[in-house]
Amino acid sequence: MSEKRVLRERATAAQMIRIYCRGRHGMRSGRLCADCSRLLAYTHERIDRCPQGAEKVTCRKCPIHCYRADMRAKIRAVMRYAGPRMIMYHPMAALRHLLGEFISR
Repeated sequence: MSEKRVLRERATAAQMIRIYCRGRHGMRSGRLCADCSRLLAYTHERIDRCPQGAEKVTCRKCPIHCYRADMRAKIRAVMRYAGPRMIMYHPMAALRHLLGEFISR
């Protein structure tokens, strides 16, 4: 996977987790609670170690599920909550993600 794509995916994951933590856990100033900090670190580790390499699709469409079941449930909850809100907080990242979903079909 290209370094640029890895950095973009890491940034998008961080943005989504921050939106979730602010909305669900009341954290402000870009800070994360302990649970969300652990989830972010785990997510970054998984993105960095993705076995798909340059052919990577979005995690939702990936045939290899490299997240542990408990962390997968947490990140799905984050995406379900933060996904619709991304357009308000980070419109360019949201559009890039949607285009990536559309193109990889």
